[in-house]
Amino acid sequence: MEKQVMEYASGNEMAAIAIKQIGYDLMGYYPITPSTQIAENLDIMRANGETDLVMVAAEGEHSAAGICYGASVAGGRVVNASSANGILYALEQFPVQAGTRYPMVMNVACRTVSGPLSIKGDHSDLMYLLNTGWCILFANTVQQVYDFNIIALKLSEAVRLPVVVAYDGFFTSHQKSRCYRFEEDKMVQDFIGKKQEPYPFLDLEHPITVGSYMNEPDIINNRYQLHLAMEEADKLLPKLFSDYGEISGRNYGKVEGIGCQDAENVLFLLGSSYDTSIDVIEEMRKEGKKAGAATLHVLRPFPVKELVTFLPKAKNILVADRQDSYGAGGGNLSLEVRAAMQKAGNSVKIKSLVYGLGGKDFFQEDVRDMLEWLEDDCKPDFAYYGITPGKVSETEDKPLFAPVTREKTMIGSTKVEMTEKGLKVSGGNLNSVTAMPGRIAPGHGACPGCGIPVNLNLLLRGIEDPVVFLFQTGCAMIVTTAYPKTSFRVPYLHNLFQNGAATLSGVAEICYRKQEKGEIPKGDILFVMVSGDGGLDIGMGSALGTALRGHRLLIFEYDNGGYMNTGYQLSYSTPLGARSSTSHVGSKQYGKTFFHKDMPRIMAATGIPYVATVAESNPTDFMKKAAKAAYYAKNVGTAYVKAISACPLNWNDKPATERKVIEAAVNCCYFPLYEVEQGVTRLSYDPEKTGKKIPVIDWLSMMGRTKHLQKEEYAEVVFRMQQEIDLRFAELKKRAE
Repeated sequence: MEKQVMEYASGNEMAAIAIKQIGYDLMGYYPITPSTQIAENLDIMRANGETDLVMVAAEGEHSAAGICYGASVAGGRVVNASSANGILYALEQFPVQAGTRYPMVMNVACRTVSGPLSIKGDHSDLMYLLNTGWCILFANTVQQVYDFNIIALKLSEAVRLPVVVAYDGFFTSHQKSRCYRFEEDKMVQDFIGKKQEPYPFLDLEHPITVGSYMNEPDIINNRYQLHLAMEEADKLLPKLFSDYGEISGRNYGKVEGIGCQDAENVLFLLGSSYDTSIDVIEEMRKEGKKAGAATLHVLRPFPVKELVTFLPKAKNILVADRQDSYGAGGGNLSLEVRAAMQKAGNSVKIKSLVYGLGGKDFFQEDVRDMLEWLEDDCKPDFAYYGITPGKVSETEDKPLFAPVTREKTMIGSTKVEMTEKGLKVSGGNLNSVTAMPGRIAPGHGACPGCGIPVNLNLLLRGIEDPVVFLFQTGCAMIVTTAYPKTSFRVPYLHNLFQNGAATLSGVAEICYRKQEKGEIPKGDILFVMVSGDGGLDIGMGSALGTALRGHRLLIFEYDNGGYMNTGYQLSYSTPLGARSSTSHVGSKQYGKTFFHKDMPRIMAATGIPYVATVAESNPTDFMKKAAKAAYYAKNVGTAYVKAISACPLNWNDKPATERKVIEAAVNCCYFPLYEVEQGVTRLSYDPEKTGKKIPVIDWLSMMGRTKHLQKEEYAEVVFRMQQEIDLRFAELKKRAE
């Protein structure tokens, strides 16, 4: 055994330690709960100079997978981490990686696939990977997360297939336990060995083509070679487990179990649930019951022979799935266990239960319940375990609150009319809109000082038309729609970050069609998409497509400068130099390393009729622009409004001072107020003319996330940021002139 040290750490932390010790070249990633901590921990190491890993923050998981693929083709050692819908968003990239036979490792902290949205752990994401050509290892303990990361890369490079290391989200990814790691990084690197490239892509003297177009019979031959590589992995894994056991003292097999050699009734569980079952099985065996429990450490290649020989006396097997293959009578694990036993000619009786979806806890008493269910011949072969019947309520068909109708919102406080000189807005001041009923109810779960409710209410104060909302995933959605309650008095729909605008365009087009056919009353309905928390990074493609098509709807972005709903990772709208959980400050890093994205200019470049920026520090301007945006979104095409939105928790400032912080962002011209109406740019507020312009450092010093930039050692960063802001504002003024 090589020398090791103890760590008290979570699965995500141990994955990061293994990645650092291996010495990977690149990580392409996008933050998604519960896998995000891997990138966060690696960024801390990078900031402190503990690793030279190149970390590329993509704008979405699909691009992250592409970044990883390109880096692996170029000969780099590459790693990724993802979960849930991030896996599905990148799914089409995974067969590309396997089909062209380029090695890499991806950690999957397993989580529920939406919708409805849930961030808790089950195995519904992992099962989508079964047919991608990736090897899949499953770790049921924190220790195994570390160990399997090391084994995975050696396997990947030996058979030239990418490998997943999967484990339970939140149960294994976040819970800490005592475990061991090698003291010296060199020990890990020596075990894996040097990377061999049989066909170096960057060898310009011997150029190769990767990813050729194939017809038959070439494509079936390609797939057969992938099949052979998977068989090679199946043969190699026992030796890799054995070799690793010699240096670590920890020996693994493809299958693990307790009491299985003579057990007649076996409970089959994947992941952390297996550990929960161990003590119960030991107690039951002391009671004289021939019970056992088993789990798999390898899902691909599926260990048919090892599974069959591991359960020689089994008469009844219950496979408990944290996932369902809907309509198949069981989850994927149970289907594969059934197939393995049938293939071996085994007559064992197999039942299947779907349990623990959405992170529903699994307790020791559940182990006994499941085994009793297995022994009961009256129980069906397939069922759901732990479902809760609903209760009929006297108020079931009654709304939580009265809907906000057209008659209630058409108060005439803001008048919008088209004149020869353009669109004219009269009224729209704070006093005139006090009679406007709230379309968002008072109850929500936002943090004190959060700018989202403030900005949404200001937006709606300027809009008298009936509103239909679509919210992309983000803080605004999470704090207002915790089932079974809602904060909305108007129709509301949610879809994921990457597809909100396209979804709302579908809603709008059907509404207009139904109005034309007389199926619903004619009249103005304003369709509003609300996005923030970096949603127009991953969702920018959908938003641009919607804008270019010209659908009549309004896109409203609350810009809080980061992926706040997942714990504040950097987004493309985060300021240069800002500290976040993926842009730490240390001896080798000063925070975010690139400038913030200018989304209003990007949207204006699509030629849509109206683009505007707004801030709560200028409320009358805010409401008048909202009224204009509503007019264009109803009558002409797509409109876009962006508000700077405070996040005291992650900006690390005081909720009571947010209005001043927002005002400073406007006065330093980091967030200038302007509009682009029918291609004509107008500056709404010029702090230079009013004598209120301030240096950007005055704004940065008001927030904990950027307060470090006051130090002399970061003067160059502040200078670059001031230069960029001045350049953007000068260009804006020229366009306005």
